[in-house]
Amino acid sequence: MSEHQVLELDRFLPYRLSVLSNRLSHAIARCYETRFQLSVTEWRVIAVLGRFPGLSANEVAERTAMDKVAVSRAVAGLLESKRLQRSLHDIDRRRSVLELSEAGYAIFDAVVPLALTYERALLDALEPQERQTLIALLDKLGANAKQAESVL
Repeated sequence: MSEHQVLELDRFLPYRLSVLSNRLSHAIARCYETRFQLSVTEWRVIAVLGRFPGLSANEVAERTAMDKVAVSRAVAGLLESKRLQRSLHDIDRRRSVLELSEAGYAIFDAVVPLALTYERALLDALEPQERQTLIALLDKLGANAKQAESVL
């Protein structure tokens, strides 16, 4: 018998959520990578700014829980490809904010229906009450995630 702790990965929630997230992200990513030459990070930046225009790169990173360096690279690429535009904040002129350009909105408007169709197909496996329960549980876990970090 081993002297080491046992970690049952098939039952370990963070691992299972990570694997599921990767599978779901990669499935839709194939679509926007081939059609629009976008990375997963670039699409997430576009998705967030399509919903919440006028955020800084740091705010995008916070909202998505993505690495700031990865977001910075994605923003630089999207600015270079003219899919994003940067301007100074109306009140705090030291702060720059990001918005989708017309080209960025064209991609956003093309991918969103595909993403929603994919989500509906995925959720078809659940009954309506199960969907509500899933959303409530995800909200509850998300709200507790920061507090749970304190045990580490």
